[in-house]
Amino acid sequence: MALRQCAIYGKGGIGKSTTTQNLVAALAEAGKKVMIVGCDPKADSTRLILHAKAQDTIMQMAADAGSVEDLELDDVLKPGYKEIMCVESGGPEPGVGCAGRGVITAINFLEEEGAYEEDLDFVFYDVLGDVVCGGFAMPIRENKAQEIYIVCSGEMMAMYAANNISKGIVKYANSGSVRLAGLICNSRNTDREDELIDALAAKLGTTMIHFVPRDNVVQHAEIRRMTVIEYDPKAKQADEYRALAKKIAENTNFVIPTPISMDDLEDLLMEFGLMDEEDETIIGQVAAEVAPEVAATA
Repeated sequence: MALRQCAIYGKGGIGKSTTTQNLVAALAEAGKKVMIVGCDPKADSTRLILHAKAQDTIMQMAADAGSVEDLELDDVLKPGYKEIMCVESGGPEPGVGCAGRGVITAINFLEEEGAYEEDLDFVFYDVLGDVVCGGFAMPIRENKAQEIYIVCSGEMMAMYAANNISKGIVKYANSGSVRLAGLICNSRNTDREDELIDALAAKLGTTMIHFVPRDNVVQHAEIRRMTVIEYDPKAKQADEYRALAKKIAENTNFVIPTPISMDDLEDLLMEFGLMDEEDETIIGQVAAEVAPEVAATA
């Protein structure tokens, strides 16, 4: 099996890291050899796999050692649950420097030091928020990841972020092999949520890979710094993550997405009865305010 490199994007706070770690745990349980690359200064992409508060990051260890050239692969790459290999890029102190530089430094270091072993089945990049600029776009921009999965929900701004990320994918897909591989709905229990994300996926030219229901067992596991797969393997939610893992393992539907306009997104919400005229006016004002920023990051 050829190495598959996948990046997980989505609105900040949508549950990317939790979803990624539970997904990866399910893949490892099924016998796949997996690595997670945390692309977030918070360094919280591997805590459930390592059962730790936060993994030491490449950027912090490089600062302590003097430079990244003074590090060894074993310093930064740690095995966790089911021998899942974990690494965190890290970043500068808040308000100092560009956090995206940590992603660039980390990925370059992993490549140069031979972290992408021949028997590795999957690499997952867990990427900060919905930013598609600078270092955070590296998994897309430099064709590190060929498969992009977007975690979203039936909430307006989560859908807006999914559409915006799709615009970034289009830009880099035209000059490389990066493709949108599907939407993962991490449920917020909004009205007609599964139907809505199915409809959004269709408009983007992709599919909803899986609908992950909301279940408090996820929080119970997280308190213990564990994935649901490990904490309660017989839980119904564990089976949901196994189903997601199976669908991703079997997925071959990789597309250049077809992003929609803000008007089309509003029409979709109106169609599902989730927005009235007052909501439309407010959302239009918000979109106008953030449009210059989005244009700069796309």
